[in-house]
Amino acid sequence: MELGHDCRGCTRHGARGRTAARIHRSAAFGPHDLEALLTVEDVAALLRVSKSWVYEHTRARGTPRSGQLRHVKIGKYVRFEPEAVREFLAARARHI
Repeated sequence: MELGHDCRGCTRHGARGRTAARIHRSAAFGPHDLEALLTVEDVAALLRVSKSWVYEHTRARGTPRSGQLRHVKIGKYVRFEPEAVREFLAARARHI
């Protein structure tokens, strides 16, 4: 993700406004900072899918563990490490 531009109104990352700014802030911190955790809305914007799709891919029902989007549950809140999202995408990438 490129950090050298202002994302307000940017559609490059599939996110706009505050969501894009939050994504860029999280990318600027180290891997151990809690700021690096993404929300369901952030992941949905990055992948350009609905929030329900993201929730669906965190559930264990009928899906092998390897097919789930790895997440952290904090009470009722679901958060994602950016690396987990990258791994999820890499596992599903088609090699041509």
